[in-house]
Amino acid sequence: MQQQISVITLGIADLARSKRFYVDGFGWKPVLETPDIVFDQMNGLMLGTWRAQALADDSGRQGLTPGAFSLAHNVASQAEVQPLLDRLAGFGGRLLRVADAPPYGGFRGYVADPDDHAWEIAWNPAWPIDAEGHVKFGV
Repeated sequence: MQQQISVITLGIADLARSKRFYVDGFGWKPVLETPDIVFDQMNGLMLGTWRAQALADDSGRQGLTPGAFSLAHNVASQAEVQPLLDRLAGFGGRLLRVADAPPYGGFRGYVADPDDHAWEIAWNPAWPIDAEGHVKFGV
């Protein structure tokens, strides 16, 4: 399996306030914006800033507050998502959400590591992965 983190998602309280910090402060240009999340293309990975409640709803982890985060490991096909979730659960992880197709597309599930850090295991056809494990939006 490729060693890579595809996405770091930060749980935030206020999307407009967050955009002011990242877009106006850093000068970053989002590659995707919705009412709940903004994605920025970084060098080799994506950074998502997502309303904490929406992140909680998506991951199946209630009670997340701003400051919460999840990491993502993207795979090359939809068929790889659930087997990897099951494998990680078999090695000490805790399944948080079985793989399914969210309304925004792709296929994903969540697993917590032994210290309760959330990992999204995802396939997204709009985010291809190159041979080095770099994910790029909309290529």
